[in-house]
Amino acid sequence: MAHIFGTVGRNLAVVFLMTVALSAAIERTVISTPDAPAAIGPYSQAIVTTFASGEKIVHAAGQIGLDPQTGHLVDGGIVEETKRAMKNVGAIMSAAGAKFADIVECTVLMKDLNDYAALNGVYATYFDADNAPARAAFQVVALPANASCEIKCSAAIQN
Repeated sequence: MAHIFGTVGRNLAVVFLMTVALSAAIERTVISTPDAPAAIGPYSQAIVTTFASGEKIVHAAGQIGLDPQTGHLVDGGIVEETKRAMKNVGAIMSAAGAKFADIVECTVLMKDLNDYAALNGVYATYFDADNAPARAAFQVVALPANASCEIKCSAAIQN
């Protein structure tokens, strides 16, 4: 019986040391830029996790078509809201040291899937078709500020 607890104790010590080593190997940085709308709740515009290897992952919050200067939703429906949301994503990525080419995944939320083609028309102008990020798109009941769409992206940066 003592042998079993000895092994368990050693394994717990190894797990603890690995946890300490991993937590020291990852740095977490909050991103905030005036070039995108301020968070309208208890969240950050983005979080960058930097690994000991120097590689970084940018986790950007979802963006709607809010004008960062006025704090109001832009006029013009899905096309103009998508343009503004993508500009907001770009501003956050830039503040984090990333470019659109570094984006590896996006999630798109829409009030109306009938707007899918119009949203795609704008969205496609921001990505190289041969290197476009993975993406999921969903229709939802409602979005903040009665927006037509929300776009959330993550990027990977190698240094």
